[in-house]
Amino acid sequence: MSRRDDEAPMRARVPADVERADRVAFGLTARQLVILTITGLVLYAAWTALVRVVPPLVFAACCVPILGAAFFLAVGRRDGIGLDVWLLAAWRHRRAPRQLVPSEGPITPAPAWVTTTRGPGDRLPLPAPLRLPAKGITADGLVDLGPDGTTGLVAASTVAFGLRTPAEQNGLVAGFARWLHSLDGPAQILVRAQRVDLTHLGDRLASRAPSLPHPALEDAAHSHAEFLDDLAARRELLHRHVTVAVRSTRSPGNTTHQTAETVRALSGCEVAARVLDPLDAAATLAGALNPSAGPSPPRGRPVPELDESEEL
Repeated sequence: MSRRDDEAPMRARVPADVERADRVAFGLTARQLVILTITGLVLYAAWTALVRVVPPLVFAACCVPILGAAFFLAVGRRDGIGLDVWLLAAWRHRRAPRQLVPSEGPITPAPAWVTTTRGPGDRLPLPAPLRLPAKGITADGLVDLGPDGTTGLVAASTVAFGLRTPAEQNGLVAGFARWLHSLDGPAQILVRAQRVDLTHLGDRLASRAPSLPHPALEDAAHSHAEFLDDLAARRELLHRHVTVAVRSTRSPGNTTHQTAETVRALSGCEVAARVLDPLDAAATLAGALNPSAGPSPPRGRPVPELDESEEL
């Protein structure tokens, strides 16, 4: 064993608050200071208007819960985000329509003569037009996001990291770090897992085994079919699809360059990557919009199927 194989694996400490806003004053962010300042100004304006009517102790007693609620709203967090942002998102979700349909224009109400068990049709809540961030797919396979730029999709394979030596692991980590440092825009790594059923392969092997030209081949086919059935019964097999999305707000040519650089950089990490063409990009988006159907494998890497010439 070489000396490099004995070296310790590389460790990188990633702070959990990498996206935390900067502290401006008193350990508070600008957003928190704005909330507290507005609350203080509103209470001061109320005090100047009611100073001759309301006793100071009564007004102070009424201000305590308001200040407490403002402070809790400013510094509180829920699900990793600020409480004010969380409440605003909850309010938008509550007011958002529950039914969305694809439509180019506004949804027209039903005619007055349409009746249901709930009353006339025009009283029913109308569905809202479905507005997706993706406007379409270009001839180069880029996802057109309109004013938000374009996104290139790269299909990548996985790497057996735990089976490598410490030196090999360090090389993979260094290569992945170089790709991260080369990014000049947003990037996302999407990993989707789909259950793999091997029973149909075992059934096909068992059904075609008697037609093989030699008894030894028939026994081997039955043995392999039993192995596949036993493996499917004892293990939950998963097939992972890894997609890297690189977005750029510049020209589509810059996005194409970024996707090509992503493929080149990931190849240095022993990752088999390729840029998705328009058909594969459309299939990937369709699988992401319908997770219950399972991710569709790219055409370049189909799910293994038995062929007449490769049954064994």
